[in-house]
Amino acid sequence: MAVIRSEVENGIRVVWLDRKDALNAFNSDMMDELCEAFLNAAADPFTKVLVLTGAGRAFSAGADLKAKGGPQVEPKHGLNGLLEAIIDFPKPFVVAANGLGIGIGCTILGLADMAFAAASARFRCPFSSLGITAEAASTFTFGRLLGHQKASWFLLSSEWISASQALDAGLLMEVFSDDGFIEQVMEKAAVLAKLPLASLMQTKALMMQPLRDSMKAAIVAEGEALARLAGGAANREAINAFLEKRTADFSGL
Repeated sequence: MAVIRSEVENGIRVVWLDRKDALNAFNSDMMDELCEAFLNAAADPFTKVLVLTGAGRAFSAGADLKAKGGPQVEPKHGLNGLLEAIIDFPKPFVVAANGLGIGIGCTILGLADMAFAAASARFRCPFSSLGITAEAASTFTFGRLLGHQKASWFLLSSEWISASQALDAGLLMEVFSDDGFIEQVMEKAAVLAKLPLASLMQTKALMMQPLRDSMKAAIVAEGEALARLAGGAANREAINAFLEKRTADFSGL
């Protein structure tokens, strides 16, 4: 069953993360389908702008921890393939965070050309509380957007921040009211979609040129660090605590 929906109108391709029952948490299928959506949008002459949002009440609850315990299917693209497709996407990429964003549901904001959020949205980078480390090039992008101290706190502390705090920190461009949120984002996207695609792509290419290699290097380094920490004592304790619905005990770790 498809977990990504996509439609194009007036040059704007809206892509929905559509696992509402799982709060749009990322599993292998979602990573692969979203990667394909970016690749298809890049090649589609009728797409000028891509807007990514979530179906239902969440943007994305991050990695699907429950899926990690089930049968593992070899992904076609996987996380790194998805992230490279986003970094290489040649057209304006807009995030419309309609609800909570956790893990990659938050770090993906750093990969967007513009990120908007609904007023009630909240964000969290829970990596330390899971005994792992950050991903999606956030160890590079967050420092650029938020400054070193705010980025360090957000990536290290595992604490929640509100949409207004994310806006003040520089992670978002604008916050809109919950009522009519996607319509307000679409108005912004429409401004871009009325402009010549060649100009949009050239300007984005010039802006991304000094950043792209650093972002991809961060993805590789983060992936290697995640591999070292995944399955370690702190990570096992965090996952067991999540599944058992209790507070993790990291004493001695």
